[in-house]
Amino acid sequence: MVMTNQKPFLTDTQKLRRRMREQIEDGAVTPNYQGDVQGTIAILQGVLASEIMCVLRYTMHAISATGINSEAVKIEFQTHASEEHAHAIKVAERINQLGGTPNFNPEGMTSRSISEYGNATDLVDMIKENLIAERIAVEHYRDLVRHFADDDPTTRVMLEGILSTEEEHANDMHDLLAAHNG
Repeated sequence: MVMTNQKPFLTDTQKLRRRMREQIEDGAVTPNYQGDVQGTIAILQGVLASEIMCVLRYTMHAISATGINSEAVKIEFQTHASEEHAHAIKVAERINQLGGTPNFNPEGMTSRSISEYGNATDLVDMIKENLIAERIAVEHYRDLVRHFADDDPTTRVMLEGILSTEEEHANDMHDLLAAHNG
């Protein structure tokens, strides 16, 4: 046993090795996981649906945006769609690590998502829809980071990374809105 400041760092190595061999079927979820595995998977299914919804909305806006100033905005929308896709993959991988099956089924996607698909046809309205969606995501991810805290640091750290990108997206949309409403 390794001691640091009079506190045990790890349990007995031999016991730890034996326990992990005995519980091999549990995969990445070890006995000291302090979260609610099924609850975490359910929350992450909603996060996955939200990220997919954002991919779809940004992609539609990247394709359908028109106007003299639309090219740069279309590129920004497509960049955000790609980043939201990367978030969806990370979340799906985390669901898998926890022993769940990521739900990519489009049926029920809108009810699982905190984000909306939207129906904007005007460039400025598209920017507004995306800014609102990003603000919702930022609020939601902050709540989730606090929820997971130390009970599931892996999920919390993943969500903190996604939160950082969502804040950047909100800032980008705010800048675009200012430029196009200016």
